[in-house]
Amino acid sequence: MNKTRQDKTRQDKKTRLSHGKQNFKNRTLYHGDNLEFLRGLNSGTVHLIATDPPFNKNKDFHATPDRLTKGAKFTDRWSWKKDVHEEWIDGIKDDWPGVWKVIEAAMAASGDDMAAFLCWLGVRLMAMHRVLRSDGSIYLHCDPTANSYLRLLMDAIFGKRNFRNEVVWHYNSGARGNNFGKRHDVILWYSKSKSYTFNKDSVRTPYSPNINIPKSKQHYYHPDGKVMGDVWQMNIIAQNNKTERTGFPTQKPLALYERIIKASSNEGDIVLDPFAGCATTLVAAERLGRQWVGIDIWDGAKDAVLDRLEKEGLATPRGAGGLLAFGDVHYSTVPPVRTDDNEVAAPNLKLEIKQSVAPWKKMSHKQMSNVLADAQRSNDVRLVICAGCGRALEKEFMELDHISPKAEDGDNHIQNRILLCGPCNRNKGSKSTLKGLMEINIEDGWMENKDLAVAARKNAKKRAEWVEYNFDTDECKALMQDG
Repeated sequence: MNKTRQDKTRQDKKTRLSHGKQNFKNRTLYHGDNLEFLRGLNSGTVHLIATDPPFNKNKDFHATPDRLTKGAKFTDRWSWKKDVHEEWIDGIKDDWPGVWKVIEAAMAASGDDMAAFLCWLGVRLMAMHRVLRSDGSIYLHCDPTANSYLRLLMDAIFGKRNFRNEVVWHYNSGARGNNFGKRHDVILWYSKSKSYTFNKDSVRTPYSPNINIPKSKQHYYHPDGKVMGDVWQMNIIAQNNKTERTGFPTQKPLALYERIIKASSNEGDIVLDPFAGCATTLVAAERLGRQWVGIDIWDGAKDAVLDRLEKEGLATPRGAGGLLAFGDVHYSTVPPVRTDDNEVAAPNLKLEIKQSVAPWKKMSHKQMSNVLADAQRSNDVRLVICAGCGRALEKEFMELDHISPKAEDGDNHIQNRILLCGPCNRNKGSKSTLKGLMEINIEDGWMENKDLAVAARKNAKKRAEWVEYNFDTDECKALMQDG
């Protein structure tokens, strides 16, 4: 194959991964935990994500009893023990170390509840990153409860260079007390890459009537006004607006999300809201001629979507079969099946596990640590030998690391894993090999016993190979659960 053809093949693959073929229909509402549905969407299929997730406000929310969404409720409280899965922790530590550092910082500064919230939302934001097209954007609604951490979380996932703006939505109503009145929310805008949609002419606002524009400078001024700034003075509160009010406890105004959709998508583009709630984003997308897909765990989400579309005059009243004027709203409780062979939209995004992976390759961090601790155990059975420096320490001081780093396409399974003491793990970093670490330790005088370190690595390698062929045995299961 000549170089020109090779370059074209690479570019075709890059384009295919960045702009995937959608495996869902327009106007689809998925009912259930959004993580499973997000993981089922093909990579690179969505132009815009506009969403209003929980904020970690440590309270319960209930809809007003006499409105459209009566009975809707959700709890915005988080617990590390109840809400965080080991699979998430392992995936974040392996593939998103920057995210893990944000979570650790939140745990130290704000407690387990904030860390649990960021872990729960983080794995969902990773999935959102994957399904966005390379020219797509995400708008994440938040308030002062967690917005400082969410900015760091978004930097770690989407990249700080892809931060576009922090929009302040200012309104007049809000809490009063012995403090400055709380009168704003924050909306974080990130793009997937340096290429993104921004329709500045759709978000112009009239110039102040007090501005006197000289004729000689009139050509500098756009007839439709100036592009608005990042502080949006919108006094419309959905709960106080009779024409929009559904009673949903965290409902946002249509005008707010219409502005977002106008600015960062075009007619026919696909808009996703993984926290669809009472369907504000979906209704705004329909009004503006966009395609849309929503996800929500609330049982009443389907009725909320249909009723609001009818109320907005976007659908005829439901009759036999529930047909609407624009076609069916598709409803499913089953996640879509990916048709892109589980390929990812960015080379560093490998959180999803391919279905063909052998069971022994899907061991958790805890299981691998237990097996390797037994393999690297010293003559004193209470201690484990570090494969980087040869020190013998209690198991609690050992940390699981890669032998070949992720930067060199090192695998996450046990045959590419080793136990190191904390200092060796930090010295090795995310780019060095285990051999390189041992050379650094010798140069720096940190090497305690090279023979023991080499023996620990050999024993770990031998045991890891043994696991591949003995994974289903009682002996292997006992080792994995030890500790």
